[in-house]
Amino acid sequence: MATFSNSRALSNLAVVLVSIVITSLVTPSAGNFNTDVDINWGDGRGKILDGGRLLTLSLDQYSGSGFQSKNEYLFGRFDMQLKLVPGDSAGTVTTFFLSSQGDGHDEIDFEFLGNASGEPYTVHTNVYSQGKGNKEQQFHLWFDPTAAFHTYSIVWNSQRIIFLVDNIPIRVFNNNQAIGIPFPTNQPMRVYCSLWNADDWATQGGRIKTDWTKAPFTAYYRNFNANGNVCASGSNVGSCASKSVDSSSSGSWQTQELDAKGRNRLRWVQQKHMVYNYCADVQRFPQGFSAECKRSRF
Repeated sequence: MATFSNSRALSNLAVVLVSIVITSLVTPSAGNFNTDVDINWGDGRGKILDGGRLLTLSLDQYSGSGFQSKNEYLFGRFDMQLKLVPGDSAGTVTTFFLSSQGDGHDEIDFEFLGNASGEPYTVHTNVYSQGKGNKEQQFHLWFDPTAAFHTYSIVWNSQRIIFLVDNIPIRVFNNNQAIGIPFPTNQPMRVYCSLWNADDWATQGGRIKTDWTKAPFTAYYRNFNANGNVCASGSNVGSCASKSVDSSSSGSWQTQELDAKGRNRLRWVQQKHMVYNYCADVQRFPQGFSAECKRSRF
């Protein structure tokens, strides 16, 4: 029994060390915020600094702030390095997500739910297709996301969506249209990022409110990289697929899936760091779970 526990501890330590090494090595080929995004709300609370290499969003009692990519994409890999609001971040939500617009929209979410000082952030993930979500999985990270920048990535292709943290997969949402589960395949999406107040639900179910004496709250973004099929505004879907944002790229995201090592890392994250899974919430779904929940996560 002791041997098994020690082996597991060493295995967990190995994954953490790999994460640290990857953090230092995985630096997406960075774009420039001056040319790649528009700060679309916040009345000056979003700022592009350091020649376009850094973007800060701030939140006070009057407003949050946000930005969006200039381009729309149909499939791709999207990387962003974030350093989250430090200290007492209760009530705040920092985001990095893809979304289309209008009724029946598609959306792929990374949301970082703040907490009281000393308590862990919750990483909230969700997938919407044709306006329907309810696919939430939540995690606590194995590092302090406020102490340094870490890379958060979304891989979206026609077969699956992969959520990664420092290139470690934390979640895979497969295309299960064959069994009637909607999957985002035909609506171009922009990248959106924001910092806003959600103290009615974000921290411990809304029990802990935002402490405005700590405002302004600030989140930091850098090294935005979007490698995907760029869609001209108002174009039809067919014209998106032939245009890549980076013609020199290998386009590995188009067929990316997990190998044996990736599945082992995913299993480790989901067994050790997952704190909520819609596929296990009997109280919320007493009528039974969605059909994809019966398939292996790994």
